[in-house]
Amino acid sequence: MTFVKVCSLSDIPDGGVAGVEVQGRPVAIVRRDGEVFALHDVCSHAEVRLSEGEVYDDTLECWLHGSCFDIRTGKPTGPPATRPVAVYRVMLDGDDVLVSLDGTENAENGES
Repeated sequence: MTFVKVCSLSDIPDGGVAGVEVQGRPVAIVRRDGEVFALHDVCSHAEVRLSEGEVYDDTLECWLHGSCFDIRTGKPTGPPATRPVAVYRVMLDGDDVLVSLDGTENAENGES
């Protein structure tokens, strides 16, 4: 499994989200209660950047139509989205946030 450094932990406020590119793929990095999560950064409903949305509890809300996605699983938790977004493995190395696109989980949206 190959991990790529995408940002520093200090770049993302707790309860915040940042958009990055990993090997040409848009990825939303979410920091919540000391944990870091990575999701495909395109809403499965409207195809806009999820990283421009807001984090509420364990949910990332799309800014355009309000679709909500579980940051742990990528599954939609509120309409209008019905398809999940891919989630990626995250590893922390000191202040570095690393993401692996290998073995993408929850790839129903074709992002494996």
